[in-house]
Amino acid sequence: MRVLLSIKPEFVEEIISGRKKFEYRKKIFKRTDVSSVVVYATKPYGKVVGEFSIGNIIQDEPSKIWNKTKKYSGITEEFFNEYFNGRELGFAIQIKKFIEYKDPLELSNFNENIKSAPQTFCYIKE
Repeated sequence: MRVLLSIKPEFVEEIISGRKKFEYRKKIFKRTDVSSVVVYATKPYGKVVGEFSIGNIIQDEPSKIWNKTKKYSGITEEFFNEYFNGRELGFAIQIKKFIEYKDPLELSNFNENIKSAPQTFCYIKE
């Protein structure tokens, strides 16, 4: 099973460069059979640009997540702290083997019922 995640273009660039090896989330998928993530670069780009296989998913207090992942966060500590402000629990999805699509795709290429990018994530059938 795959999920579609919306990620800001500046963070997609960090993923492509290899500087960002963790994608941070406040909520995570409930299904345990998710093995890869399809990446939608949000507006102004607005395209599906690639996908990656999931390594580990760290679930912990945000400060502990930061200490474990900061070397490959691809973001500033200030941005991280603002994102998780007030949260007792957070998630870090380990990015393994990012594959950039030669030709970016539209959301409709994955499912004709997807009209806009998900706020958190949505499941995509194989």
